[in-house]
Amino acid sequence: MDHPIDFVITWVDGNDPAWLNEQKKYQAENLEMNGPERFRDWENLQYLFRAFEYFTPWVNKVHFVTWGHVPDWLNKTHPKLNIVRHEDFLDPNDLPVFNINAIEINLHRIIGLSERFVFFNDDTFLLKALTPSVFFKHGLPVNAMISNIMHQGAIAPIVLNDIELINKHFNRHKGQRLTKRGIARKHFWKWFYPGYGFRLLDTLFLMYWKTFSGFVTYHQPQPFLKRIFQDVWNNEEELLRRVSASKFRSNTDVNQYLFRYWQFVTGNFTPDTFTNAFKRRKYVELRSVDDVVQACADIIDGDYQMYCLNDSMSKGRFTDRSLSDIEIDKCKKLLIHALDKKLPRKSSFECD
Repeated sequence: MDHPIDFVITWVDGNDPAWLNEQKKYQAENLEMNGPERFRDWENLQYLFRAFEYFTPWVNKVHFVTWGHVPDWLNKTHPKLNIVRHEDFLDPNDLPVFNINAIEINLHRIIGLSERFVFFNDDTFLLKALTPSVFFKHGLPVNAMISNIMHQGAIAPIVLNDIELINKHFNRHKGQRLTKRGIARKHFWKWFYPGYGFRLLDTLFLMYWKTFSGFVTYHQPQPFLKRIFQDVWNNEEELLRRVSASKFRSNTDVNQYLFRYWQFVTGNFTPDTFTNAFKRRKYVELRSVDDVVQACADIIDGDYQMYCLNDSMSKGRFTDRSLSDIEIDKCKKLLIHALDKKLPRKSSFECD
């Protein structure tokens, strides 16, 4: 491998009494963005670490970002593991923080992080053997750059903030080469890559509008260049410091997608095929026991490279009711059973 590739995982144990006591000292204004599902531990993280060992043995380092707690099963002395506590890379004046956005936008500050890294939320899983080229080619992140109109869901305002910043820095007032059309011409074969298939039409039709309207986003492990984080910070330090100090998710935040979009408009990516990005990876919002049963079948069938199990079990915009503790416990057991069938052997990241 020409360039080392690190993985970064963020995790929180929402059942930790010390963490709960700390969280109770503060009050989130936006309850929809900061419900219990945002902090729930599904007790299946060991299967992601097993996947790292068996499916991506080439990974250089695994940086495990945590408030301070670690799972009992984790082998803390593993040579590839770097346990990163919030105080290790976040501004001490901003701590404690319960806002994943504040954590994500500071990942480049992790000591020892390689220039090329892949960011994993703790609900994303690898289900097949992968080569480094799945994430990086020609030294650049692999991603599907397809234009979109808007993002739906609770984080839609945050994604809109991301796009607003892109339009602020890439427009006709900055020079014709930094307009949407100028950027598309400069990186033509990345913007209009034949592997996007019919989704090329989305980008083509939206070229009529001179401003960026959005990009298709999929919640999967995301490859990044550390220098892009620093570039965005150099341009928007005041805003990013404000988000870093936001203890809970807020409509005024930006998130990791800002850096993904910045990679798009600066041409710092290698295009991925539509099939890879949207057919070999799956994102599901778990709102019911039936949803979990279907996800378990998908995991066991082995049709997907990557799978995201998004916790949507609290009543909200698209979920009619909150699931009971009994139902959630059943869902946890079902998923653990399915993941264990896929990855039954312990990894060296687990204690004996």
